[in-house]
Amino acid sequence: MSYSIDLEGRVALVTGASSGLGAQFARTLAKAGACVVLAGRRIERLKDLRAEIEGSGGDAHVVELDVTDLASIKAAVAHAETEVGTLDILINNSGVSTTQRLTDVTENDYDYVMDTNTRGAFFVAQEVGKRMLARARGAAPGSFVGGRIVNIASMAGLRVLGQIGVYAMSKAAVIHMTRAMALEWGRHGINVNAICPGYIDTEINHHHWDTEQGRKLVDMLPRKRVGQPRDLDTALLMLCANESHFINGAVIQADDGFGV
Repeated sequence: MSYSIDLEGRVALVTGASSGLGAQFARTLAKAGACVVLAGRRIERLKDLRAEIEGSGGDAHVVELDVTDLASIKAAVAHAETEVGTLDILINNSGVSTTQRLTDVTENDYDYVMDTNTRGAFFVAQEVGKRMLARARGAAPGSFVGGRIVNIASMAGLRVLGQIGVYAMSKAAVIHMTRAMALEWGRHGINVNAICPGYIDTEINHHHWDTEQGRKLVDMLPRKRVGQPRDLDTALLMLCANESHFINGAVIQADDGFGV
């Protein structure tokens, strides 16, 4: 006897889908049967991913989104629902970082990180959440009452790391935001949870692991390895599953034991 998670008939919006974890999340949800809406600023990259997913038999659509612009958020969510129907799942993934000591952080550095990671994540979840709440209250049409919101935080939100202090602060806020949303929206069948990835090998940091500093960092890790984007697939699918109605407000560490 086998068990599988089937997301057939569900529509999932994935922010920051043009590369890295966002692209992997979109592939994973599409393989599980969901219709995925790929959102981000790099439209050509999103179109390439759409072609890849469709080539594998999946259903994907592209929408332009800048999470630092509230008008863009509203327009992207509205466009997605007009094109493919009501959103059942949100993967709130957009994120940026800078690397420097706290004494060297400029106002622009601070705003750059906070505007995307905290402010942007909040208003994306708010816009999608409003529509989920309207369906739950019978004020808007939709076949699936409730929803699944997965905020992508970071182990840095739980354990502060050197030279990425502002990033850590921004992701700590996302963790608390997750719990606040879970408390307020859970009664309406909207489950809000967070994944806190550890060090994951993506195209942005791939070159770093072969440097002296990168090798020193890997040697500090419990099992002296970095993860792959696919290592988050199981946690993602669990939190998005129709059967996960009893998981709400969870903050899942997916860091290979680094935070222990």
